[in-house]
Amino acid sequence: MLGMVKNSLLSTVEAWPYRLLSKGEKDQVSYEERTYEGGKFAAVELVGKSFDEASKEGAVKLLKYVGGSNDKGERCCLPRGAWRVFVVEACQFQDSPPCPTDESIKIEERQGMTIYSTQFGGYAKEADYVSYAAKLKAALGSDAAYHKDSYLCNGYDPPMKPYGRRNEVWFVKE
Repeated sequence: MLGMVKNSLLSTVEAWPYRLLSKGEKDQVSYEERTYEGGKFAAVELVGKSFDEASKEGAVKLLKYVGGSNDKGERCCLPRGAWRVFVVEACQFQDSPPCPTDESIKIEERQGMTIYSTQFGGYAKEADYVSYAAKLKAALGSDAAYHKDSYLCNGYDPPMKPYGRRNEVWFVKE
């Protein structure tokens, strides 16, 4: 238990590597344009649940997977995402990720993408993501070409981390 608390408070999260293309700010909303390479992810899709319920249930399933509930019995990756909850496989497992023991978790290959992102702190709920998505959409205006009908919600920290939390909303560039 002490180790889990120490890791939650003091450890850093391995983020999906990206290349920063540009930064912007409008109406007190800072945002970045980034490009990400493709990679392997563990994903669980939860149907018929609210965003907040799906985030919690999906996070629990994937935390078990990353904690060693897989065919290799190894800790292997770090959490991010919601609704269609997924985790990026750690760099050392990109070539051969462990197979989940929970059949609802699937390993999938995702294509690279370019995104517009804004960041915020705290324990994010659905209302926070909706609010920051609206702020980012307003800051980007009509000049930016991106998929306006959906966005990705990203959380980077373990549930027990009480401060310095990092959350992001992403719009995928067209």
